[in-house]
Parts: sequence; C-alpha cells; structure tokens
Amino acid sequence: MILGVADVRRLLDENGLRPSKALGQHFVIDPNTIRRIVRLAGVDASSHVLEIGAGLGSLTVALAPVAAEVIAVELDRRLVPVLRSVVGAHENVLVVEGDGLRLDWQRLLTDPGPWTLVANLPYNVATPIVLRVLEEAPAVRSMLVMVQREVGERLAARRGERSYGAVSVKVNYWAEASVVGVVPPTVFVPRPSVDSALVRIDRRDAPLVSPEVVSYDRVCAVVNAGFGQRRKMLRRSLASVVSVKAIDAAGVDPTARAEELDVVQWGRLAAAAEATAVTGVDGVTGTTREDGVTAVAQREATER
Repeated sequence: MILGVADVRRLLDENGLRPSKALGQHFVIDPNTIRRIVRLAGVDASSHVLEIGAGLGSLTVALAPVAAEVIAVELDRRLVPVLRSVVGAHENVLVVEGDGLRLDWQRLLTDPGPWTLVANLPYNVATPIVLRVLEEAPAVRSMLVMVQREVGERLAARRGERSYGAVSVKVNYWAEASVVGVVPPTVFVPRPSVDSALVRIDRRDAPLVSPEVVSYDRVCAVVNAGFGQRRKMLRRSLASVVSVKAIDAAGVDPTARAEELDVVQWGRLAAAAEATAVTGVDGVTGTTREDGVTAVAQREATER
C-alpha cells in the first residue's frame, strides 16, 4: 500500500514527530507522484535500488514490490524505527541508519549491481549527495532524484543555459542528466515554498574527459576557479590556475566566460594547465604532460 496524506499525518501524530527543518524534511503524500517516480526510474524485478532519505517510507513501500532489493538509508534516528515498521512486511528491504554524505559504499553495496538511486533528497544536501554518488559509487549506474527545482535545473543544465554552473559541468563529466518532470509543493508535508524537479541521471560508460589525460581533481579545480568569477573573462578568472600560454594551447578563447565552455573544453584547459606545470587551487598541483592538450582535443573531435 502506498502512503497517502492521511497515512503520513497519522504516522507523524502517533509517533509525536515533526518534520525537521534542519534536515530539510518534506514528506511525499501523493500516491500518483510516488508511482510516477518509480516509473521514471525504470525500476523492475531485476533492479537493485538505493534510497537516501527514506523518511517515513512513502517511496520505499512503492519500490519494494517491484524491485529485487531496496536499501533505504535514513539519517534521522527518530524516523528509523517508524520506517522499519512501515516496510516490515517487505523482506527485500534493508533499512540503514546513516548519513548519505558519509556512507561507505563498498560495505553498503555488496552486490555488484548495477544499482539505481531513487530518492526524494533533502533540499539542503541534494547536490553534494548526487556528486558524491557520481564520484565515489560507480556501482550506481542511474538515478532518479526529486530535488528543489532550481537545483534540478542546475544539475541538468547545458553550456549557455541560465542555470549552467560548476555543478552542471561536474555532473556532465560523469553522466547525462535531464529534468523529466516538475512537482508542485502541494504533494509534500510540510509544503515547501518552491516547486521540485524530477531529475534523471545516467552514468556514462567513461567520463567525458579521460582521467588518463588529466585528473578529475584538476578539472574541478579549474572549473571552480572559472565559475567563482563567472562574469569575468577566462584570462582573468583563471589567472591563478591556468596561464595565458596554457589557455592558448588549449585552443580556448581567453575572452570567453565560464558558461560558454562545455566539459571537454574545461578538460582541455585543465590538461593545458598540467602540461605547463601551473600550480592549481585547492592543493592541486600540475605535472608536466606535453601530450595532454592534444589527447583531449582528439577526444573532442571524435565525439562531435
């Protein structure tokens, strides 16, 4: 049985619970929205599902009947016993009390998968959780997450779009992302002040910029510097990370701004920074690699 508004309110009242603002809790109360999430996630009898921020189990009890297994992670220790009672009839559900930002993926995801993350993510930690999964949990091959609409648009944005930023570049480095639906505040308790978005994320077989050419950390350092001063031309915003010589070597217009570059162009800049041994930010230091720019440029040409 999928939980509706009466069920959610009853569980809260019976257990003397109030949604935590500090934890960004908004519980889904609309069965149609829950079914929509399961459908868009593509969950079936072969699916291994990871849910972060399971809450009272509104989504968990909809996933359990259709998935092979569900690992439901919840940080709030007040909710964990309620969650366990709600999903108790489903033998394929494992409830884990834990923080989505500190999970040990190897210990948690013992089955090789592939895994699908399906979650109504707390608004205040949605972005770092998505990035951490992409960076550290390769067994998770796809995601369907519900997040604040502005956050969702940022996760899925492409070069030149209003929401495009450093997070967009990092997500696109690892995966294809798209907003597949918008959800109104009326389907939550308590009601948020903004719409939510359903974002589908599918991991690439390989990152858009090969780690053999330039490290992900180096790419992130350059991206963070560029978007840290996004209104400035690259020759100024990247002055502490990439020399003018390296920008020229990367074949990037030094008068362009951060939002004009796609992931591969950021990779070319990062590789050029390493090739010219420029010291980066965030403790990332360059190592000379003369063929770095050429290799990334060849990859870009192949993918066009």
